[in-house]
Amino acid sequence: MTRKTAAITRLKNVRKAPAPADDTTRVPAPGEGKRGEQGYLGYLLRQAHAAVRLTMERTLADLGVTSPQFAVLTMLNAYPGLSGADVARLTFLTPQTVGVIVRNLERDGAIVMTPHPVHGRILQWTLTPRGATLLNACRQRVLELEKRLARDLDSKAETTIRRWLAGIAKDLQGD
Repeated sequence: MTRKTAAITRLKNVRKAPAPADDTTRVPAPGEGKRGEQGYLGYLLRQAHAAVRLTMERTLADLGVTSPQFAVLTMLNAYPGLSGADVARLTFLTPQTVGVIVRNLERDGAIVMTPHPVHGRILQWTLTPRGATLLNACRQRVLELEKRLARDLDSKAETTIRRWLAGIAKDLQGD
């Protein structure tokens, strides 16, 4: 038996099918148990992010824009001339994912690439008028989602939450 075959055999022996759930096992809904106020903050942030992203994906689907594409368009609008690496850092996406996204957005005429004026190997991305129009259509929908997220908050609470979330990112960035 080769090493690879032995390793696969060991893995097959280790991996057991999960026991079937009985009728008393129930996965809690968002807001219940550990998915609610008793949950870890990190989990709750991730759960909220997943819900927002799924809603955003559905909101933008008929425009042919994904949530990561919206993030890329937003950052290129805010900071024209970014490199792919800069976009990846700002959007929390891998450079490979950003590479696919910018190729698709360029193919669709939403962004244009220009070489960096000093460092010829660095490519800079900028929105085209078509990209700006697409971003504005996306923004209108996303702003409705933003209003929904903040609907039960007064301005002071919203400012506090925004400060708290930005502070987390700033505080943990070096970890």
